[in-house]
Amino acid sequence: MKNPEQHGSDNSSEDRVRIFDTTLRDGEQAPGFAMDRRAKLRMAHMLEALGVDVLEAGFPQASPDDFAAVAEIARTLTVPTVCALARCQQGDIETAGRALERARHSRIHVFLSTSPLHREHKLGMSKAQVLDTAVAAVERARGLCHEVEFSAEDALRTEPEFLAEVFSAAVAAGATTLNAPDTVGYTTPAEMEQLFAYLRQHVKGAERVIFSTHCHDDLGMAVANSLAAVKAGARQVECTINGIGERAGNASLEEIVMALRVREPYFQTGTRIDSRKLYPASRLLTQLTGQAVPRNKAIVGDNAFAHESGIHQHGMLKHRGTYEIMHPQDVGIGETRLVLGKHSGRHALRQRLQALGHQPEDAAMDDIFARFKALADKKREIHDEDLEAIALGQDPEAAGPWHIVQLHANSHWGGSASATVKMVHDDGREIGEAAIGDGPVDAVLRAMERATGTSLELTEFHIRAVSEGGDAQGQAALTARHAKRDWSGHGVSTDIVEATALAALGIVNRIERLAPSASVSQGAAA
Repeated sequence: MKNPEQHGSDNSSEDRVRIFDTTLRDGEQAPGFAMDRRAKLRMAHMLEALGVDVLEAGFPQASPDDFAAVAEIARTLTVPTVCALARCQQGDIETAGRALERARHSRIHVFLSTSPLHREHKLGMSKAQVLDTAVAAVERARGLCHEVEFSAEDALRTEPEFLAEVFSAAVAAGATTLNAPDTVGYTTPAEMEQLFAYLRQHVKGAERVIFSTHCHDDLGMAVANSLAAVKAGARQVECTINGIGERAGNASLEEIVMALRVREPYFQTGTRIDSRKLYPASRLLTQLTGQAVPRNKAIVGDNAFAHESGIHQHGMLKHRGTYEIMHPQDVGIGETRLVLGKHSGRHALRQRLQALGHQPEDAAMDDIFARFKALADKKREIHDEDLEAIALGQDPEAAGPWHIVQLHANSHWGGSASATVKMVHDDGREIGEAAIGDGPVDAVLRAMERATGTSLELTEFHIRAVSEGGDAQGQAALTARHAKRDWSGHGVSTDIVEATALAALGIVNRIERLAPSASVSQGAAA
């Protein structure tokens, strides 16, 4: 069982914030983020493990596949409330009810526009017609599920008095959650806080319902507006993993959760989310959609717990609280990274060299630091192989002792892959090898192991684009275990197999430069 003190708030607290995740509905509606039924089910299981209170599985009326996905999620999940979206139309509501029939706890989420702009140009309805339609929808939905949520679309541009009137009618009809969404990301935190305070005071039956906020990020204030609503008494936040959603996206779930946790003394509330699963959930979503998270994304971006500035690195080495307000482990990231680049200082460089097994004297450190700075002016990021070459007095931009002169890989649909490689050594040896593997990357690594006599147990492998277009370059990042130590390597090429081979070459060369006697005997066994 997770420790609420460390990874969330007390689940039994009635005043906690409910996390309503709409990654599979609003998030999936965004161009480029569509998921098939299998992907939706995988993500739903991840969200259940994360601890979301309500999971909006989709819009069943939208398509037969969406209906099937909602039905399968409703049948499979055991902990969260499974929710389906419906317009205030009988067909939508009944379809949602059928999709949720086997859910252990179900919710139909009905929505209707309330703002003057939408009433006139979208619905062609009067205020009275909007009221009647909302009441009829809530009453119909109430008979088909365990609970009903009513959303007033474009609530933040609706007259507050009319919004309170519609909400009061929805409560009387049986709604248990009232959602006031900032549908177009128009409002500001001060306005949001003011509106929720007004609604809690003027909606009849407010004490019997949960007030919810659903904010879009068109002006970049979705998270801030959501938190302002919480401050004013909202106890449900509708959000998505990585902030995906229509147009500029929705409020980011991971940012909401960690803001409430880090600033709990200010907000006086929290969630039951297991924050250690935030990063895994983020990475699963990127895998399922093929859409990467920006490096500077809060909480889960590559740079969220990375420091390059020498001033920051020096502070972090003395006390992490100088420049970090939360631990990376709290969100499921292994550790803080002190990235070495042109802004880095001597303290971070020495620490990294020590971690790599080098203990340079002060005089040698002066030369190493000067060479490091010269290289950092040429390269965006300095890797371990660069540092070791500098520490050994070698040219970090010179390859060796091994060089690849020929590489060929084939993969076969439904079968294994093969690779051949020819390598030369600075001592004059020329060796060619071939291997079969589970895929072209595996085959290339096996062939290189045979050629160099160095065994590599692959533990991590990542590919990411470092440019755009059909001829984009990909960066391969490998971590391999050899002689009870982890070694990392990086390679860049428009061919991902070649990038992988270059990354493995960097590892092989570092192993031979630092421990030449160890690699030969290890390689014979490989």
